[in-house]
Amino acid sequence: MSEITNILESAMMVAFGIAWPANILNSIKVKSSRDRSPYFLFIVFSGYIFGIAAKLLSPNGLNYVILFYLINLLMVSFDIFLYFHYRKLDRRKN
Repeated sequence: MSEITNILESAMMVAFGIAWPANILNSIKVKSSRDRSPYFLFIVFSGYIFGIAAKLLSPNGLNYVILFYLINLLMVSFDIFLYFHYRKLDRRKN
């Protein structure tokens, strides 16, 4: 892969990654799992897993772009944790 494609892929991952902190902060602020989709979170989680697998299996070897996949995967994982945590709390309230 050429360096420009790595830069463009990194830019895409940064753009996607900017949304996660805002989503996580909103979850913490609202303290509820209402209006959240665990299916969406797991689809995105799977996408990052596939992206990491593609990087690991690439004939060009690993490069720095995998770090962006890992950072985003960690944020989505935390968001999934928050979903189930707040879902449990929502059930206790009802």
